[in-house]
Amino acid sequence: MNLPSHHLATSVSTGIAGLDAILQGGLAPNRLYLIEGEPGAGKTTLALQFLLEGRARGERVLYVTLSETTEELATVVASHGWTLDGIDLFELATAEAALSVEREITLLHPWEVELGETVKLITDEAERTGAVRVIFDSLSEMRLLAQDALRFRRQILTLKQFFASRGTTVFLLDDLPENRSGPDQHLRSLCHGVITLERLTRDFGAARRRLEVAKMRGAAFQEGWHDYVIRCGGLDVFPRLDATGHHTPFVGEPVASGLAELDAMLDGGPLRGTCALVTGPSGTGKSTLSVQYVHAAALRGEHCAIYQFDERIGTQLARVAKLGLDLRPHLESGHVMLRQVDPTELSPGAFIDMLREDVETNDTKLVVIDSLNGYLTSMPQEKRLILQLHELLSYLNQRGVLTLLISPQVGFVNRIERPMSVSYIADAVVLLRFFEFAGRVRKAISIVKNRGGAHEDAIRELWINDNALRIGDVLTDFRGVLTGEPQYTGDGDSLLRDEEEPDE
Repeated sequence: MNLPSHHLATSVSTGIAGLDAILQGGLAPNRLYLIEGEPGAGKTTLALQFLLEGRARGERVLYVTLSETTEELATVVASHGWTLDGIDLFELATAEAALSVEREITLLHPWEVELGETVKLITDEAERTGAVRVIFDSLSEMRLLAQDALRFRRQILTLKQFFASRGTTVFLLDDLPENRSGPDQHLRSLCHGVITLERLTRDFGAARRRLEVAKMRGAAFQEGWHDYVIRCGGLDVFPRLDATGHHTPFVGEPVASGLAELDAMLDGGPLRGTCALVTGPSGTGKSTLSVQYVHAAALRGEHCAIYQFDERIGTQLARVAKLGLDLRPHLESGHVMLRQVDPTELSPGAFIDMLREDVETNDTKLVVIDSLNGYLTSMPQEKRLILQLHELLSYLNQRGVLTLLISPQVGFVNRIERPMSVSYIADAVVLLRFFEFAGRVRKAISIVKNRGGAHEDAIRELWINDNALRIGDVLTDFRGVLTGEPQYTGDGDSLLRDEEEPDE
């Protein structure tokens, strides 16, 4: 049998770039695929994108709707700005037009048609149109007509053999079964591939959607769950980040902050291709310290990106400008990208995809994630956070990016706790603390870890006022600063020293 040219294709695009990437190019043609998911997961939208891709390639495509009406389908299509032009539709509710005259049936609803006759109507329509892409929406109606699992399986086999002989790629849409090891498992065994869509409702914020390629015979694909969203224009799928294969040559040199004292504490600065954790209670200057690095990098002509989960962008720009760290000129020049991230609306996969695009498009050299608490909010499970964060940092490290991860701690003075311990994945840790002296609240800074080289083990005072950010003297007259319960150990003369800020 001579098959059309599309049979010779090595893969068939789904029309969704992210899903094609997960499938490493697309689907094998001339196969039967199961798309399963609960209502609202986006099965119909995914199927329509698959047909629209075929239409764009000049192929005949057929949408068989067993449950929705043509008007309902047209509403879905219009919501995405699409049209049904060039898509053949077959609505079983109006099947009397396709029946032979001798049947003498004027109106036939799906539940009144024998399953064998239903399948015959569908195959006749597919043969008449010559469609090479076909959608069945959905199998629930066919399952009801079959009444038993054996008969249902036989009819699916009939469809599979018919379309295989015609070189057609078929999507079967079905509701996600509650028991995946039940009778419906036979349906998955018949299909060449299975893609599962899930819609997860959280206690607060937008619903989360993710998909998994559960099965794909004879083909490599990226395993695991991948986030996706439904936007006007269809599904946008974000492949799970795999850090392997992203290494780019770079020199692991120290990154200067523009503050000589701070650079000296870190033996010149954190290295490119590493992650530095800046941690401490709220208000100690973590974000300001990170902006100091961004400002210095932008002055060197490097591209930087700040992902702001907590503080409003306008507030941060106004605050740091008073310290001589005006980012607005660098925002205008494109050397600094400042993004406001809403963790209740943005999925982890969407955030990582956005970050990757920024890094690879702009050759970004410095990334600030402010803060870990906001990133944590976007994650449904703590275990997944650590795994995704580890993979993200590994990717950035291989790209030669310096990542500054802001990690707020709970509490102001004593009993300070981190919401999650991530210091072990950081290459450098900068610790900020409050301490009291002569009735005033002051700030301290120390370097507790630096895998990239030596670091100063002293605790210094950190000054942040309306004019500048400064690193002060070593706090030799205190003990217990790191615990949040400092004790003054100096003499009376030290206590009465002038408390003016250190000379610039």
